[in-house]
Amino acid sequence: MQKKRNPWAWIPTLYIAEGLPNVVVMTVAVVMYMQLGMTDTEIALYTGWLGLPWVIKPLWSPFVDLYKTKRWWVLAMQLLLASSLAGVAFTLNAPFWFQGTMAFFFLMAFSSATHDIAADGYYMLELDDHQQVWFVGIRNTFYRLAVIFGNGVLIPVAGVLQLMFRNQKAFTWSLVFYGLAGLFLAIWLYHAYIMPRSSADQPHETSAREVAQGVVTAFKTFFTKLAPKEMIAPMLFLLFYRFPEALMLKMSVTFLMRPNSAGGLGLSPQEFGLASGTVGVIGLTLGGILGGMLAGRDGFKKWLWPMVCAITLPDIVYVYMSYAMPSNLVLISSCLFVEQFGYGLGFTALTLYMLYFSKGAFQTSHYAFCTAISYLGLMLPGMVSGYMKDMMGYRMFFIVVMALCAITFAVTAIIKVDPEFGKKQP
Repeated sequence: MQKKRNPWAWIPTLYIAEGLPNVVVMTVAVVMYMQLGMTDTEIALYTGWLGLPWVIKPLWSPFVDLYKTKRWWVLAMQLLLASSLAGVAFTLNAPFWFQGTMAFFFLMAFSSATHDIAADGYYMLELDDHQQVWFVGIRNTFYRLAVIFGNGVLIPVAGVLQLMFRNQKAFTWSLVFYGLAGLFLAIWLYHAYIMPRSSADQPHETSAREVAQGVVTAFKTFFTKLAPKEMIAPMLFLLFYRFPEALMLKMSVTFLMRPNSAGGLGLSPQEFGLASGTVGVIGLTLGGILGGMLAGRDGFKKWLWPMVCAITLPDIVYVYMSYAMPSNLVLISSCLFVEQFGYGLGFTALTLYMLYFSKGAFQTSHYAFCTAISYLGLMLPGMVSGYMKDMMGYRMFFIVVMALCAITFAVTAIIKVDPEFGKKQP
């Protein structure tokens, strides 16, 4: 059997590979389509549909559970992700650029959703309970580092290339996506060498009938984990914990980059990258690592409510910025630091609850069900967020988002968590 490697050798890069396609589909595509002339309503609606594979991934998650190994699925999907990134780059300069890019973005989203299933399953198989809790802050941090890379590197690089190539936006974005395709090939090569072949991650020799039975069993065992009435609270928590974020996700990006005449702060791609990708990454790193360490020391339940406050209350910085309209990049960066620190700390609660709820048989499939329900809670509000913002304007939109933070508090109040979950056992 292959010698067990230190989790630090593969967890950071694995969750960068998990986060990068997500930020490309959900955030970088927003900026790209905005620069290519689409309205906020169109952007939110069309890019919102790209979240569908993450919502319906439980339909094929049992296949990942039962066929081949989690390691095999991780490597196969990373190759497919590299191909879809190259496909976006190739079609950007074609007459059918919108249809072509959307098709490859859907392929990217499907590949990324499948990669999520396999990566999270591999994580749970390779680590014991305490390691899972201790590393949850690390994995969330590197996942969000990938998000920051999309905002803080890819978007500024596109801006610099647009200056170099006289504002040829489609051409410059195609160069960015070709570069991303090469990066994913490098990640695939690294993981093919470094990811250990876990003794718990064994291939399953299964027939089509056994796979179908596994699908049915996985669904049945998930929805019968608790009594019917007791299942309501976990489902509501998974759906609505990130409700304010669902509305903010795309509109916070357009707010920072739309010109003052459209109610935004008018940041250039380079300024956006500096504020979100440099200062924001410090806040995110501190919040994410701190969340995992605190829960690993004292247990998840003790820190649940501080994490809820952390993921909701910092959104008020957008209310402030929409009224003050600051032009000082230091002030804007400070606001983003507060918001990113809170998100890094608060998102830990959702991840830990999904790990807690998924424990037992079919844990890979059950974790995928949890993430799918959570993504549904992101997708549906996100699709209408552009319409809401266009109807209200940024100021009123951000005030409404702050009022809706009450939903996060309400759904957290009704869940139950074992006080010992996450604590280091003697």
